Amino acid sequence: MAESLAVTTAVPTAERRSPAAAFAARFEAASAGGGLRLAEIPFLTQINLRVDPKSPAAERIGTAVGVPLPVEPGTAVGGGGLEALWLGPDEWLVIGPDGAARDLVDRIGEAAAGEHVSVVDVSAQRTAFVVAGERARDVLAHGCALDLHPRVFGPGRCAQTMLARAGVVLVAGEDGFRLLVRSSFAAYVAEWLLDASVEYVTPGEAAPA
Repeated sequence: MAESLAVTTAVPTAERRSPAAAFAARFEAASAGGGLRLAEIPFLTQINLRVDPKSPAAERIGTAVGVPLPVEPGTAVGGGGLEALWLGPDEWLVIGPDGAARDLVDRIGEAAAGEHVSVVDVSAQRTAFVVAGERARDVLAHGCALDLHPRVFGPGRCAQTMLARAGVVLVAGEDGFRLLVRSSFAAYVAEWLLDASVEYVTPGEAAPA
């Protein structure tokens, strides 16, 4: 069978500035009260993977990256510094630390062994926001229609959804939530998060606009 692996990788640049770098001080100030923590996690490796979940390649890929591809809708599986998010019946997003893209693409390509697999480095497509603390669900509820109660959307759950009319990938963890946001929407979502968090910020701690 002819090899049909489609691979696209991002081209590194000499200098990088994260999409929400300008909001770092304001996020820090909004987090000072302790009930809420806002932050950006820039430059995560993000690999979009498409493969038939019933194919031998899917199991081999999970073994190769050290994280089995979840088959239950809306779930995330992590291990060894990586995480695989279920995006669709034959689609996953594999997340890792900065700089891991080439190694992940190579490992997935080797594990595919000529089967039909699509691997695309989308690391530059999105940035990640942390929304954590006891008020995290309250803030997100202002703009997200999902039921975020821990019994429904607890650790290990993920979803492609809308937050204040912006498309995001929402991931629940033990320490709060992560939002994967398109880089072009990063400033908009950052401003929205700061505005939605105003009532939960300790007086005197808010950052200047």
